[in-house]
Amino acid sequence: MQPASQTNGRINLDPDNPEDGLAQLVMTVIELLRQIVERHAMRRVEGGTLSDQQIEDLGVALMNLEDKMEELKEVFGLEAEDLNIDLGPLGNLL
Repeated sequence: MQPASQTNGRINLDPDNPEDGLAQLVMTVIELLRQIVERHAMRRVEGGTLSDQQIEDLGVALMNLEDKMEELKEVFGLEAEDLNIDLGPLGNLL
């Protein structure tokens, strides 16, 4: 598998190895969703609507999710910057 970091902010769409680009795209979408969930969770914590146990459970769940993301990035040979794809005139995704 070619390291995705050689893509310069773009999805690697190698016709001989399409699974590399697909893995990068899927991991990018998952990372985007993880960040959205994390921000929403922080708003709920700051809003004071959660019990101490709910806050603890949420913190553990977010840490586990981040650990799993790191594991998957390692499996697919991706770095954090590989998930921040270039959207052209819109700038970077993450």
